[in-house]
Amino acid sequence: MDQLPLMLLLTLTLFGLLAAGFWVAMTLFMVAFVGLWLNDTGNIGMIMATTTWGSSASWTLTALPLFIWMGEILFRTRLSEDLFEGLAPWLNHLPGRLLHVNILGCGIFAAVSGSSAATAATIGRMTAPELERRGYDERMALGTLAGSGTLGLLIPPSIILIVYGVSAELSIARLFIAGALPGLMLVLLFMGYTIVWSLLHKERMPPPDPQLPFGRKLRASLRLFPVIGLILFVLGSIYGGLATATEAAVFGVVGALLLSLLSGNLDRRTFMASLMGATRTSCMIAFILAGAAFLTIAMGFTGIPRVLAEQIAAMQLSPLGLIVALTFFFVLMGCFLDGISVVVLTTSVVLPMVQQAGIDLLWFGIYLVLVVEMAQITPPVGFNLFVLQGLTGRNILRIASYAFPFFLLLLVAVVLVTAFPDIATWLPAQMTSN
Repeated sequence: MDQLPLMLLLTLTLFGLLAAGFWVAMTLFMVAFVGLWLNDTGNIGMIMATTTWGSSASWTLTALPLFIWMGEILFRTRLSEDLFEGLAPWLNHLPGRLLHVNILGCGIFAAVSGSSAATAATIGRMTAPELERRGYDERMALGTLAGSGTLGLLIPPSIILIVYGVSAELSIARLFIAGALPGLMLVLLFMGYTIVWSLLHKERMPPPDPQLPFGRKLRASLRLFPVIGLILFVLGSIYGGLATATEAAVFGVVGALLLSLLSGNLDRRTFMASLMGATRTSCMIAFILAGAAFLTIAMGFTGIPRVLAEQIAAMQLSPLGLIVALTFFFVLMGCFLDGISVVVLTTSVVLPMVQQAGIDLLWFGIYLVLVVEMAQITPPVGFNLFVLQGLTGRNILRIASYAFPFFLLLLVAVVLVTAFPDIATWLPAQMTSN
């Protein structure tokens, strides 16, 4: 069967199965089966067995469940309360005041969670009621929360960067390092917008809280030290070359258990809840990755990636033209699928095009995560929107309208990273040179 009709048939099969409510992983396996069967490929069962085993037996992949478990443990501690109490006293003089707790709190929690939904849920559960009680504008309170929750995808240790690294066969440690500066850039963009908005809408800001003495501010900040210490320990061990991503994940789990124990939150029920939560999430992602690996092999047998790469070359698209086209494509995909599914569904077809265009795969991973972050706050399947709808009971389209300025800021970040690729590649290059 010719490649282009086969590609159309497989695309229709893919979206038909997803629309019918099939699991993403099962859909990937079924599309791969159809592709191999129509291509008259023998030993489909043997191909599936060897491919799924090979993708599941990756040592690099062991970092994934460990970082997820670390986030699950801290999710069940008083971390969000400590973040609010530790950050709030220092932000009263900054335009936007406690709105910045959402941004900085999400940035800090992202560095121990790796999940966008967990970041938005944990920080939102603490800050949303408090900001409402203090009279902050709902649009900005929920908008900053929706936008900043996406930092969980980019700021290391990022689960989606691990997934991309396994799919693209890149170093997880280098991807983590590449995500650090873009993550910091996003925090500054969000805070800058919040400052400008608050200066232009002073009438919609509540009166400032009474000033606390410096000593009380300092005592409140002490509550941040355990969490920040864990972040510095885990990421510092990677950046300093003292540990691989997997070894750092082990340190993170041990540190999270110690923090939970010292805070009085670790008991048998909490331990089992965190372990089972991490197991469910890890199994789901591993199942999706196995299906994606099988689909990648199937695409190789059909020759579709090669034909697409040739078509791209024939169109003589510049690398910038390809990036613009892929941005529209990924945002559209993100309207219907979660971020991890977008990455694993598309890498088998998109990476050959990217390589054909001469684009650095490390840089492309950071670009891809930024675009997927945009999709996290676009209806109808923006995961952060669902999280905030569950927390607040507000209409999802209303929350999406609140998050729209932050969607545009993420688009600005994509433009900046494309115009200045060193934002993503400079730190990893320093690590390599050292």
